[in-house]
Amino acid sequence: MKGLTSVSEVVAGMHCAVRLYLDRDLPAAESPRYTVAKQISYHLGETLDSDRIWDEITTVLPLIEPAMRVFHDSCIGACQVREWPVPVETDVMVESGVLGIRGMVDKIFDQAPYFAITRSSDAPANGAYMSDRVRIACFAACVHETLDLPIESGYIEYIPSGALRTCVPQPRDRRAMVRGIRAAQRIHAGEIPKRPLMAPCESCPHEDGCASRKGKRLSDLM
Repeated sequence: MKGLTSVSEVVAGMHCAVRLYLDRDLPAAESPRYTVAKQISYHLGETLDSDRIWDEITTVLPLIEPAMRVFHDSCIGACQVREWPVPVETDVMVESGVLGIRGMVDKIFDQAPYFAITRSSDAPANGAYMSDRVRIACFAACVHETLDLPIESGYIEYIPSGALRTCVPQPRDRRAMVRGIRAAQRIHAGEIPKRPLMAPCESCPHEDGCASRKGKRLSDLM
């Protein structure tokens, strides 16, 4: 189906539609942290060979800073202290025609929870971050429709912490998901979004060009 909104756009739109609007023409770039976490994730459930995985990482991202080996080794150490479920398939494209969204889910399992997403952030003290709960809500709908599986929850792999969290989407998570979908769809339709009242500006690369002009529409800045 054409015109589907990506899960990453849903999460960005849920947080701040203005940032999603400003990011729309920027080239997609994978962070080195995610490259490390993702490659380690492929090997969870087997003996983690640090040198072999690092060689794979430098193949995937040849210009990665050698200093990232410290982060890599820390992740390996954290992930070695527990057992991990082994997927039947990785990197599966799934979509929901009902919601108009799609994305690549990191892992599919043969029993519940039937899927997992991989994150490069440290795990929170309890539960999961709001953005990750929304990702789980999105992928739960997509995996259910694409693979016809009875989805009630999903795993979140917080690789730096060696943590595996089970997330059951709640109504608040699905409301945030719907808000993000609508924001992304409006931007795709050509609408210029307004800055939200509680925008997360402190972590935004567009802060200097956006947050300093509070209360104005983007159309007034162009």
